[in-house]
Amino acid sequence: MTDAATDPAAPPAARTRPVSGARAFWLKQLHRWHWISAGLSLAGMLLFAITGITLNHAAQIPAEPVTVQTTATLPAPLLARLSDIPETTTDPVPDAIARWASSELNAPVAGRPTETEADEIYVALPGPGADGWLTIDRTTGEAVHETTSRGWVAYLNDLHKGRDTGPVWYWFIDVFAVACVVFAITGLTLLWLHARNRASTWPLVGLGVAIPVIIALIFIH
Repeated sequence: MTDAATDPAAPPAARTRPVSGARAFWLKQLHRWHWISAGLSLAGMLLFAITGITLNHAAQIPAEPVTVQTTATLPAPLLARLSDIPETTTDPVPDAIARWASSELNAPVAGRPTETEADEIYVALPGPGADGWLTIDRTTGEAVHETTSRGWVAYLNDLHKGRDTGPVWYWFIDVFAVACVVFAITGLTLLWLHARNRASTWPLVGLGVAIPVIIALIFIH
C-alpha cells in the first residue's frame, strides 16, 4: 500500500513533507508564545493604535475643558499644624492635612511634593486628561482645589504617552511592550518557517520595513 505523503499520484495537499521532531517542537513553542503574547497585548495594542490616530489628529478633535473649583477651610487644630511646616520646602503636607484634603475636597495630595512659601502651600495635581492644584492659605486656612478635565480623548491620549499616570501604569507599559516584542519576534519567526510555501512573505516584510524608512528619510525634515 502506497503512503499518500510519498505517492507521486497523490493530490498536492496530500504530498506534505513530514515535520521533523525538532521543527515540530519549535513550531509548537512559537505558536504557543505567539498566541499568549497576542492575548496579553491585544487590549494594549488596540488602545495604542486608536490613540495613535487620535494623537495624530488632536488638532481636529474638539475638546471643551471643564473646570471645577471647590473650597473649604482647615479646622483650627490642623491650621495650627501649619506653623510647624518650614516657610520654604517641597516636603509633602502632614498626613492629617492630606486626609482632610482628600475627604473634604477630593484632593489626593498625600505624598506629593509641595511648593511651600511663607504665606501659601501649593500642590500640583496633574493627571491623565486633566490638570489640577490645591492651595492652602497658611494664615486663614482657606483651601482651594481646582481641576480642569479635557475629556475622554485627552485621557486616553495621555495613557498613550504615559503622562502623569503613576507607577502602576508605568510598569504596565513596560510589560505590554515586552509582550509586543515577543508577539513580533515569534510572528517573524513563524513567517520565516512558512516562507518556503508563501512566495509573498519576504516582499511584504521588506515593504513593511521600507515604507517607514523611506518616509523618514525623504519626507521628515
